[in-house]
Amino acid sequence: MDIRLLETFSAVVRHHSATRAAAELGVTQPAVSVQIARLEKQIGFELFDRANGRMKPTPEGLVFYAEVSKALDSIERLAQSARDIRSGQVGTLVVAGHPSASISLLPGIVARFSSARPGVVIRMITRHSNVLSQMVPAESFDIGIAELPLDEAAVRLRRFRMRCVAILPTGHSLASNDLLTPGLLSGQPWVATSAAHQASLQVRNAFQDAKAEWNVVADTEMFASTCGLVASGTGCAIVDPLSARSFRNSGLEIRPFEPAIGYDIGVFYARQRELSMLAAAFLEDLYAALEPYTFSGDRY
Repeated sequence: MDIRLLETFSAVVRHHSATRAAAELGVTQPAVSVQIARLEKQIGFELFDRANGRMKPTPEGLVFYAEVSKALDSIERLAQSARDIRSGQVGTLVVAGHPSASISLLPGIVARFSSARPGVVIRMITRHSNVLSQMVPAESFDIGIAELPLDEAAVRLRRFRMRCVAILPTGHSLASNDLLTPGLLSGQPWVATSAAHQASLQVRNAFQDAKAEWNVVADTEMFASTCGLVASGTGCAIVDPLSARSFRNSGLEIRPFEPAIGYDIGVFYARQRELSMLAAAFLEDLYAALEPYTFSGDRY
């Protein structure tokens, strides 16, 4: 059944006039009459009593109008749903991140994204980077964030390299320095990340190259734990800038560190999966949030 015929019928019932219905629909009065006649032929009964220039619905026409109104409302809801989907206002998004991203990066992005899209549900998954890479074939999430390396044969990947920063407990004597080096930090109690972490070897080599003492008093698996220990006064450390920013109000002093300690992460999704418009919009927000923290070369 042609939806235009139903819209014309509805307009005539509401206005009690083919002329006023034609004005609303932007067509001529004869065109309205032709469409009503076509609809009556399709359904097999008269919709209007035509008398004195007025179009009064027949009893059958009133019953039919009630059903037409429901149908047109449903079609409008479908149209609105299509608009919402197209603009990324509804749907479900699953974002997976390694611990640092899930603690220090994603909450702020998710909060901003959700506030602009109240009809969207976002589910966050937190796993270690090696576990996330194993989850890719099952397509358990839409977008992932993990430390490199990743299997690029299985994912579409964009790399981001950050420059790590030094963190000290608030009030530390070295906080007066604008730039920290292994020489300045030699012998200071140190909170290290585990040897498996990509930044750990770089820090160790930096201290060895400077012939400085790397005095490790604690060892953690995650940057968030490192920040918590430093804020509690356990020692000094090197962490990624996002983690440092997240804990800066918890009792940390943050300073640049030389030589540069790089921290590489990747934002990715399954190579065989096409991103939804909702996921693509979130991906752009994620890229924009990471861009200010990336660096290249030797400059901080």
